[in-house]
Amino acid sequence: MQKFTDLSLSPEIQRAISELGYETPSPIQAQALPILLEGPTDFLGLAATGTGKTAAFAIPLLERVDPRIRGVQVLILCPTRELAVQVAGQVNLLGKHKKITALPVYGGAGYGDQIHGLKRGTAVVVGTPGRVIDHIERGRLRLDELQVVILDEADEMISMGFKEDLERILGAVPAGQANTWLFSATMGPEVRKVADEYLREPRQVQVNRTEMLPESIEQVFYTTQESNKPEVLCKLMDAAEDFYGLIFCQTKSLVVDLTQYLKGRGYLADCLHGDMEQAARERTMQIFRDRKVKLLVCTDVASRGLDVKDITHVINYSIPRELDNYVHRIGRTARSGKSGIAMSLVTQSQRVLVGRVERMTRTRMKEGKIPTRKEIGEKKIARLLVSFEAQKGHARVAQLMGEEWKASLSGMSAEEVAGRFLAMMYPETFGEREMAAPERREERREEPRGSFSRPERGERSGGHAQNSRQGEYPRHGERSRRNEYPRHGERAEQGRGGERRFEKRAPKPFVWKGKKSPEGREGGYGIPTRAKFGKLN
Repeated sequence: MQKFTDLSLSPEIQRAISELGYETPSPIQAQALPILLEGPTDFLGLAATGTGKTAAFAIPLLERVDPRIRGVQVLILCPTRELAVQVAGQVNLLGKHKKITALPVYGGAGYGDQIHGLKRGTAVVVGTPGRVIDHIERGRLRLDELQVVILDEADEMISMGFKEDLERILGAVPAGQANTWLFSATMGPEVRKVADEYLREPRQVQVNRTEMLPESIEQVFYTTQESNKPEVLCKLMDAAEDFYGLIFCQTKSLVVDLTQYLKGRGYLADCLHGDMEQAARERTMQIFRDRKVKLLVCTDVASRGLDVKDITHVINYSIPRELDNYVHRIGRTARSGKSGIAMSLVTQSQRVLVGRVERMTRTRMKEGKIPTRKEIGEKKIARLLVSFEAQKGHARVAQLMGEEWKASLSGMSAEEVAGRFLAMMYPETFGEREMAAPERREERREEPRGSFSRPERGERSGGHAQNSRQGEYPRHGERSRRNEYPRHGERAEQGRGGERRFEKRAPKPFVWKGKKSPEGREGGYGIPTRAKFGKLN
């Protein structure tokens, strides 16, 4: 199979493919389409994200759907809301001439439109596991007419904790009624278990690792210290010709901190992570697609399902320890035959991960040189020259200059004038501006309540630890006369003359979560009391 026209497709599907500009199928499409169009069968397809898996299963399922039947004939399960929306949109584009549309159902959105769409009747449902189970259990999503169940990005769904949900959905499908098509980027033990249990004699297609990463992706890593990563990141983006890309971080807190840092440096940046409401996620994605922001900082939840064209760069703030996520991350660029650059920031201790990535993908990562401020400045000045020469409003500005401007400029050369304005435009490159790096919250340590920092020797003065009469520390067994703290079992009271009196009081009984624990018995939640252990030494 060299072209889509080589397949025996209906005129409506061929027309939709032509309108979308598809001519040559990707490796997964070339191998999977003939099998899935041949007839009913279970199927297992292994290929990385961004290799065209959606069209590989959307085209044959559209050929199999009967538009006259109002019931759900195809159920597609996706790990994230963004991917569900993307897949539904792709099915709608390919099926528009056959009058077949897909209904996306996912959590975080209202039930109204989803319930209305299910009652009206739809042939294809695309959803996340949790919301699909909800509709099935409430009787809104009936599987009586189901012909195909598709697990898209099965490895990601299982890694996100949806394995039990997948098994519940597959168990709800009438036995022997529907075929199961499983698509995954990797084949781990858990994915293999699901495939062995629910697929019956599946036909299998596997795109090898070298084909998983397109040759048009340039992989580069830069070695630096953890504390220098924010500054190195800014240098890499400034040195890029036209940066429009993604930065992946390991934690949500780091995503938020890094985004604020980049905004403070003047970058058009926004963030995307799992704690955001669905409406906020959609707004963020829309402004990123419209290029109102050129930089999106996100967690791995966004490495699947990002339907954004022409992403030029993907930067790994650190290489993920789950190496499969590396493939999913960099698969966001170099899509549809275009080129892209994948950059990774690594510390010396993380260099071992570079070798592991190379062995897994069977590709080579090139070690890059961090650009200097001088090199970045030369590139910025060169890029600005064309627009500088094309500027037409300079005469109008010259008319508005007063005598003070003219007097100031009279003593400057043309190079000095241009240099001053360039330094004003790019203070982070030509100035001495310093900004604090984002704090790594996962490494932040706070002192426990009631603790104090011990001062350096020689810096102590006054306070409860110092004897107020002689200016020296109290001897062994003595107590200072000021700022004293009560001993165990005493209660402090303020006297009229300012002195502090201590009265004996009975110790309170041991209490755990509001339950008294008599001696010799266990406290609340089965916690042993002191008497349980006997006398403590």
